[in-house]
Amino acid sequence: MNEIQIETAQNISIHQNAAHLGDRMLAYIIDSIVIFVYTLLMILLLVYMNITFEDMWHLYLIVTLPAFFYYLLLEYFMNGSTVGKKIMSIRVVKLDGSTPNFSSYFIRWIMRIVDVLMSSGGVAVLTILLRGNGQRLGDIAAGTTVITEKKKVKLQDTMVANLPDTYRPSYPQVTVFKDAEMQTIKELFSSAKRNGDHNVIVSLSKKIKEVTNITTQEKPIDFVATVIKDYIYYTQEL
Repeated sequence: MNEIQIETAQNISIHQNAAHLGDRMLAYIIDSIVIFVYTLLMILLLVYMNITFEDMWHLYLIVTLPAFFYYLLLEYFMNGSTVGKKIMSIRVVKLDGSTPNFSSYFIRWIMRIVDVLMSSGGVAVLTILLRGNGQRLGDIAAGTTVITEKKKVKLQDTMVANLPDTYRPSYPQVTVFKDAEMQTIKELFSSAKRNGDHNVIVSLSKKIKEVTNITTQEKPIDFVATVIKDYIYYTQEL
């Protein structure tokens, strides 16, 4: 699972893990099943209503349009996910840290003709493997990639994380927080980093400074990380 760095407009670096190729392929299979089942049910419904294709071909076309625009519509309205992507905990994001807009999803969707349909997925797989950052041709054109939101559980991700013996805290004021408050800060911070939401990180930084009266030149993402580690240091020392 390759780690990619997303650089936001505020020069905040967000590290994300590119979605594993296997997860993307499973998501594609799930989405294909959803599309097939929907299309089959719509056709069976029309047949059951004695509506023949020869007489009402345009109606058949209308009811199958959602299947045709499946990826475009779901990724746009589900924040970069589809049914398959949601199940596999992966989604589309912009490499510049901004939220993908309709044009980004449209470019990815239209490029599926080359990436997936014309080559049976061969071009997409080859490009993803060569690029190493989760991008197929559609992603390269749209400035997007696909990340995984699966959590990698590590010891340092818990409030009882062990710090190195050489660690020296910077902000003793963090002890004004309660365990529950710091746990909330940590969860919001971790979620914001995964989702590339720099606004949440900036807000956390401002709120912590208000409560603790800390003055620092550290970037918000570095400051909040230091505050969490300092809190762990002081609470472990108690």
